[in-house]
Amino acid sequence: MSKIGLFSVGLDTYWPQFSSLLGKLNGYHDKIKKEIENHQNIEVVDAGMVDNINKAKIAADSFCSNNVELIFLFVSTYALSSTILPIAQKVKKPFIILNLQPEERIDYNKFNALEDYAEKTSLWLEHCQACSIPEIAGVLNKASIKYEIITGFLNDKNVWNEVEDWLDATIVLNALQNNRMGILGNYYGGMLDVYSDLTKHSIIFGTHFEMIEMCELKKIRDNVTDVEIKNKVTEFQEVFDIDKKCSQSEIERAALTSVALDKLVENNQLKSLAYYYEGQEGNDYENIVTSLIAGNTLLTGKNIPVAGECEIKNAHAMKILSAFGAGGSFSEFYLMDFKDDVIYLGHDGPAHFKIAEGCVKLVPLPIYHGKPGNGLSIEMSVKNGPITLLSVVEGNDNIFLLAAEGESVEGPTLEIGNTNSRYAFNCGIREFINTWSKHGPSHHCAVGIGHIAHKIEKLAHLLNISFINISSKTNQLQ
Repeated sequence: MSKIGLFSVGLDTYWPQFSSLLGKLNGYHDKIKKEIENHQNIEVVDAGMVDNINKAKIAADSFCSNNVELIFLFVSTYALSSTILPIAQKVKKPFIILNLQPEERIDYNKFNALEDYAEKTSLWLEHCQACSIPEIAGVLNKASIKYEIITGFLNDKNVWNEVEDWLDATIVLNALQNNRMGILGNYYGGMLDVYSDLTKHSIIFGTHFEMIEMCELKKIRDNVTDVEIKNKVTEFQEVFDIDKKCSQSEIERAALTSVALDKLVENNQLKSLAYYYEGQEGNDYENIVTSLIAGNTLLTGKNIPVAGECEIKNAHAMKILSAFGAGGSFSEFYLMDFKDDVIYLGHDGPAHFKIAEGCVKLVPLPIYHGKPGNGLSIEMSVKNGPITLLSVVEGNDNIFLLAAEGESVEGPTLEIGNTNSRYAFNCGIREFINTWSKHGPSHHCAVGIGHIAHKIEKLAHLLNISFINISSKTNQLQ
């Protein structure tokens, strides 16, 4: 559950001057609160109308004690910036300033027909939100408080879509801050791009890393029962289209490891996992690591994303997409089709089976390319339609998020026992791959369904890190 702070600002000098004004403004506040509360997994900490310095201090204490993650500030009418600064200074959380008029436009004829100037002024003050926006922004700038402004009116659909995006981003932020990521094994040797600074990741995302030994997984696996294996095989049959060439012994070997993975995740309270291991030929650990893909695919589809080759950055990218409800499947660039102007992405590791186009095949591979051993693998494509690629990038100075929006399109795929899909981008694949690569991501990325770069951008704002969407020309390298 994410906690959201909400307060309105006004000027207490007005209330005795205009008897009906405060009641109307409080009514608009209540409408905003109701809209926010309609979002699942959100708790509103409501400080009500803050119209003087004393109420500001009370509101700040309330937000701090409730540990809110984001604050919505409704500018109900003109208000003094001095009522906002104490909250900004003490709470130190991002502000979303709601510059929302009651209506799309005032009824000028009706307004001017009023004979009572006090009544006219009261009605005008109901629509006077924009007056305070520069003042508030200027003070927040000087106080180094992050904020964004949403401008519109109360029944403006675009306003509530943007509010919903901020609420979604806050929920994802909460998921990251409560994420326990397991690290099983070690990096794929020589992939310098996948090596990660765990300290930076802990600081930026709030993630706790749990270092897990292969012997822990083996110990759990050694105690799996025949009944558990049988039940897992049934789950395989429900989720996967199992190739007839898969031997029963290989299916049961993968099921055995899948049961052990489930228990490993439960025992360590994991919400994501990055793994890789190369056991010596004939070693018990090699037997385990060559039977992980099916079980890790099930975990990924259950929103416990698993990234192969110990790609911690990509496990974070997958977790972000998963928390947004977009899936998040492990991917890398496979090949380019210049005739159709599409680029293929896929991988030989775990996939997010819930975002598949058609069936998810479980197939036998006589060899894992670039890796030892053999076993079962996943063959699937991502649903046709809009997609978002996401990479968590460790730049020279800090971590940032890199995204691109495109389309998963129909056409031939590579039937090689890997996930792979065809993707098209408005800029064309030549410009896409050049621009994407120049931002310095690792060769892995996560793919999710839908165009959600606008949501990811808000998450980056909450994380206080940079965001680059190469689908937007203003964010492309020159």
